[in-house]
Amino acid sequence: MDNPHLPLEAEVVERIQESPTIFTLRLRFTDPVKHAAFRFAPGQFNMIYLYGVGEVPISIVSDPQDDHLFDHAIRVVGRVTRGLEQLKAGDRLGVRGPYGRSWPLKLAENRDVMVITGGLGCAPVVSVINYVIRRRDHFRRLVIMQGVKHSEDLIWRSQYSQWSKLRDTQVLVAADVGVALWPWHVGRVTELFDKVEIDPSRALVMMCGPQGMMQVAVDHLLEYGVPEDSIYLTMERNMHCAVGLCGHCQYGGKYVCQDGPVFSYPEVKPLFGIRGF
Repeated sequence: MDNPHLPLEAEVVERIQESPTIFTLRLRFTDPVKHAAFRFAPGQFNMIYLYGVGEVPISIVSDPQDDHLFDHAIRVVGRVTRGLEQLKAGDRLGVRGPYGRSWPLKLAENRDVMVITGGLGCAPVVSVINYVIRRRDHFRRLVIMQGVKHSEDLIWRSQYSQWSKLRDTQVLVAADVGVALWPWHVGRVTELFDKVEIDPSRALVMMCGPQGMMQVAVDHLLEYGVPEDSIYLTMERNMHCAVGLCGHCQYGGKYVCQDGPVFSYPEVKPLFGIRGF
């Protein structure tokens, strides 16, 4: 993008209602030259601008090889996302990006890949899962762990069922509160670590979700024998400019929008879990 402060116009090609409070917008730039030149890596995000309302950072959930469209899964939590919820196919919005550091997928090649998520924390790693599945021969085992507060909060439910049937793939799903016919675990996702089937010395872990959940997961992983520098996580912060100027997303001496949002655990360990950071 020529000017990182100016959004490009994009069109909503399709809107998908994933759950009562979560929807996906499938987008393309209206300028075909800009659209053809658009590149991103799993873990990066765009700033989505709703004209006259405001701008929010949203993870890209599609695979980089999906060159026709790029997708954003959005939860309704504030003024801008409530406005985005009203959009339909054919409507226009603004997009800046992509921004941030991506997941270390090259580093993960020929290793077991473990994806741990909580809540809508699954959105930033769905592109990782799709990436690994499409390039299956480049990776060893794939373990997907997803936790939600209520079983009705699980989006992409059919995808989890499909993923569980793939070769060398293990899917572990948990809900704090389940309902009738819920096929997976009732309880916290961190209670499922004793079922994980990976080689900890050859594993690379990517996780996102509430910080408390991630801290518990890190403790389990270290106990299990996964090295600290094989654990990566994505940090959620209030990103306004996405170019390291406003300071809203500062995390110690780092800016989440520029130095992250993906960090190795050793990078954030000194402040991780400390209240106020």
